[in-house]
Amino acid sequence: MSLHLFDTARREVVEFVPLVPGEVSIYCCGATVQSAPHLGHVRKEVNFDVLRRWLEVSGYQVTMLTNVTDIDDKILAKAEAAGRPWWAHAFLFEAAFHDAFRALGVRPPTYEPRATGHVPEMIELMATLIERGHAYAAEDESGDVYFDVRSWPSYGELSGMKIDDMSPAEDADPRGKRDPRDFALWKGVKPGEPASASWDTPWGRGRPGWHLECSAMAGKYLGDAFDIHGGGIDLRFPHHENEIAQSKAAGRPFANYWLHNAWVTMAGEKMSKSLGNTADVLAAVAAHGGRAVRLYLAGPHYRSAIELSDASLAEAAAQLARIDGFLSRVKALRPATATAELPAEFVAAMNDDLGTPTALATVFNTVKQGNIALDAGNPDAAVAAYAQVLAMLDVFGLNPDAPEWAHETGASSDLTPVVDGLVQALLDQRTQARARKDWAAADAIRDQLADLGLKVTDTPDGPRWSIEK
Repeated sequence: MSLHLFDTARREVVEFVPLVPGEVSIYCCGATVQSAPHLGHVRKEVNFDVLRRWLEVSGYQVTMLTNVTDIDDKILAKAEAAGRPWWAHAFLFEAAFHDAFRALGVRPPTYEPRATGHVPEMIELMATLIERGHAYAAEDESGDVYFDVRSWPSYGELSGMKIDDMSPAEDADPRGKRDPRDFALWKGVKPGEPASASWDTPWGRGRPGWHLECSAMAGKYLGDAFDIHGGGIDLRFPHHENEIAQSKAAGRPFANYWLHNAWVTMAGEKMSKSLGNTADVLAAVAAHGGRAVRLYLAGPHYRSAIELSDASLAEAAAQLARIDGFLSRVKALRPATATAELPAEFVAAMNDDLGTPTALATVFNTVKQGNIALDAGNPDAAVAAYAQVLAMLDVFGLNPDAPEWAHETGASSDLTPVVDGLVQALLDQRTQARARKDWAAADAIRDQLADLGLKVTDTPDGPRWSIEK
C-alpha cells in the first residue's frame, strides 16, 4: 500500500511519490536558539522523527536536514539582556534544544546546518533574485535587501491568501520598502549591534533575514528540488510562504510536498513564549519520563492540536505502563527474541497520512491479546504478540530496548529484579494464605497490590502480575 500524506500546498491528501525512487529528502525548519525549548517546539521534532522512521521501515533511504537559526533580533536582544556574547547565548540554547531532543528519543538529523555558516549561499541567492527583478536593495543605503512580493504573481500560493488581503507584520521595519508587505532578505547593521553579528555584502554590511536562511541551506544540501518541507502550522505564513516565493523566483522548484503539524495548546491557546504559557521539556521528562512525554506528543494525529495538562501527561505515562507491563510479563516468562511483521491494520493506518491514533490502538489491542495469551497459558502466542508490539514501538520511537532510551531505562532496569522479587514474595504469601484457606489474608494482599497499580491473575501455572492503569 502506498503512503498518502496531507499536502498543505495542495490542501488535500495525496499519494507521496519521491523525486528519486527509493530515496526521500526532507527539510525541517529547526530551532531559533533564543531560549530553552518548550513542548510546543519539540512536537515538530517528534512528529517528523516518526515520519522518518516510517519512511525507513517502508524501505526508503532518508536524508533529513534540520537547520539552526543562530542569529536574529531576539537572540541579539536576549544575549544583551543576559550580559553574554550573542554567539555564546545561541550556542548555550542550541545545546538545550539538543538535550531536549535526546530526552525524547529524537534521532539526530542527517545534517544540522547553522545559519551563520551559510552567508555565502545567501548572498548568491540574493544576487540571483535582484538580477531577475524579484528583489532590491533599499535606496536609503541602510544595507537592507527586500523581496518584491508584487513581482511574484504566485505569492500567497501556500496559505491561499491574496497580497491585497495581507497586512505587514506588526514588528516589521518599514524603512526602504516599496510595499509594506515586502519581506527582508538581508537586514542592514544597526547602531549598537555587535560587530561580530554582521557580514559584508555588495549591498552593505548586515545579517540574514530569517526566511532567506532556509532557502539557502536547503538548496545547498538537498538541491534545487527536494521531497518534503516540514514544520509547525504557525510557520505556514509568512515563513514558508516567503521561502516558496524567494526559491521559485530564483528558478528553484523547491519542496514537492509541504507537511505541517498542529500546535500544543494550553487553555485552548497556542503554546508560546510570548504568551507565557509554556512547559519546559526537561521538567516534563523528569516528572513523567521521556518515553511517556514522547507518547503524549506522537500519539495524537500530527495535524490535530493537543491540549497540555498534567492529566494528559499522566495518562500517557499510564498507557506506557500498560505496554511495559506486558513486555515485562513476557520477559519474565522466557527470553523473547522473535521477530514479526507489522500488523496489517498498523501499516494501513500509518500509510493513511500517518494515522497514529489508529496505529496506537493496534498496539494496545496487540498488548491485550498478548496478555490474554499469557493468562491462557499460551506463551508462543504471547511471544508473537511481544514481537509485534516491539516492531510497532520502533516506528513510534518508543521501544524501551532501543539505544536512544539507554539513559532512561538503564536505572530502572537495574531495579527490575528487585521489584520482581518483592512482588513475587507477596504473591508467595498470598499463595500460602490460599492454601490454608485464609481468604481474608489472600484478598488483602491482592488489594494491596491493586492499590499499587498491579493486577494479579491466577493461571494454571501460578499467579501472574502486570501493571494495570
